[in-house]
Amino acid sequence: MSPTPPTLPIDTTLLKPGLRLGVGLSGGADSVALLRALKERSGELGLALHVAHLHHGLRGAEAEADLEFARALAAELELPFHEGRVEAAAEAAAKGETLEEAARRLRYGWFRELMGLGEVEAVATAHTRDDQAETVLAKFLRGAWTEGFSGIHPEVEFPEGRILRPLLGTTRAEVEAYLKGMGQEWREDSSNRHLTFTRNRIRHELLPLLEGWNPRLREHLAQMAELARDEEAWWQAEVARLAPQYILPGRPVRGGGRAAGDGLALEATRLAKLAAAVQRRLLRFAAGQMGAALDFAATETLRRMALSGRAGQKLELAQGLRAERTQREVHLTMGPAQAAERAAGPVPEYRGEIPGEISAPAFGLRLRMRAASAAAEGQTAGPGQVATLRTWRPGDRVRLRYSGGPRKVKEVLERLRVTGSERGLWPVLEAAGRIVWMQGVEVEPEWGIEVEASRLSGEGDGAGVSLP
Repeated sequence: MSPTPPTLPIDTTLLKPGLRLGVGLSGGADSVALLRALKERSGELGLALHVAHLHHGLRGAEAEADLEFARALAAELELPFHEGRVEAAAEAAAKGETLEEAARRLRYGWFRELMGLGEVEAVATAHTRDDQAETVLAKFLRGAWTEGFSGIHPEVEFPEGRILRPLLGTTRAEVEAYLKGMGQEWREDSSNRHLTFTRNRIRHELLPLLEGWNPRLREHLAQMAELARDEEAWWQAEVARLAPQYILPGRPVRGGGRAAGDGLALEATRLAKLAAAVQRRLLRFAAGQMGAALDFAATETLRRMALSGRAGQKLELAQGLRAERTQREVHLTMGPAQAAERAAGPVPEYRGEIPGEISAPAFGLRLRMRAASAAAEGQTAGPGQVATLRTWRPGDRVRLRYSGGPRKVKEVLERLRVTGSERGLWPVLEAAGRIVWMQGVEVEPEWGIEVEASRLSGEGDGAGVSLP
């Protein structure tokens, strides 16, 4: 009698027939197991699978071996393979992030790019119940609000497509038993043992210690995440219903009515009649509408002002938010700098496929893009790629023609003597995670794209931008 083939429990409720699904494959046990399990059931589920591997520019030869392993596994399973490369350490340093934060941002940015290009409609990642427990515990340690305890969501929607987590109900022990049962190898990431990373300390030190008190702790933390998700969904709908009744525009004017455009307000007497949980939600929602995120201490300080403050009392809160207690209301406004920034509104982003054209009235520009006739080896932008015209961001880097290496866009603007409002609106073109064009300079055409810029005629005021 032949042995029963190993199986792995996966959540298939979000996997619809005909779905072109990318599977994020790092080479670790979780992602290898997810790929193998989905491949086994792809015919039954009607899935068109792709494999996606991102090299983060870390761990040298070990990461190169991970890439080769992922490529070989995709070939063995006869699946399309997509690979990308980023420099997580440089990104972390440029944007003041931890290495974990930068790697995660870059990883999901690349997934979104794959979906935006139409290569896949969704991407599945191999987060397990153990990852969920670690995430909820990490959120608790950071002092998260209740929505933070929702942890890793089974599905996240982006404009480009969906991120799916079919293994959230599966344990790491089940994953390894499944792989061992079929004789499938996997890669071990040496950085997962480094206790300098918060998640690794939680995984290797804190969770095992707490499980000495409760062996079912991971299960209970995962249950907490599910409860928090459902609670948060209810609260979002409830606050959306209540907000128009309790949050007022501007200030009252003599003779009745209100002067709009001067912040938001809540009537103190009406607010006081609500449960404390509802008070907090409405105050945080109002602050969020103004562009500020309040922590617990700031929310409680604002709540005390609303309930028992005296007329004329003022507070300076997070992200430039200001609060003033009048005789009847607590009134929220933004500081002058933040208000001016919000009044200006965000400059839209424009997307176009290469080769092709982007018409951008907000910048007063038209860009014509084409594949370079002789792209450098290993080009990362070219035919079929999507490019985005946007304002530059802190941390952006650009490789100038005849320059020895990438430079910060901020430093290039300083050299160009770009100042004032024009500086904040300076346009760049991004493709495959690289700045491939920047107004006013020559960019090294090594990424397989050539750009010709011209001024639009009669389409918008150019947002203060002028061609050199």
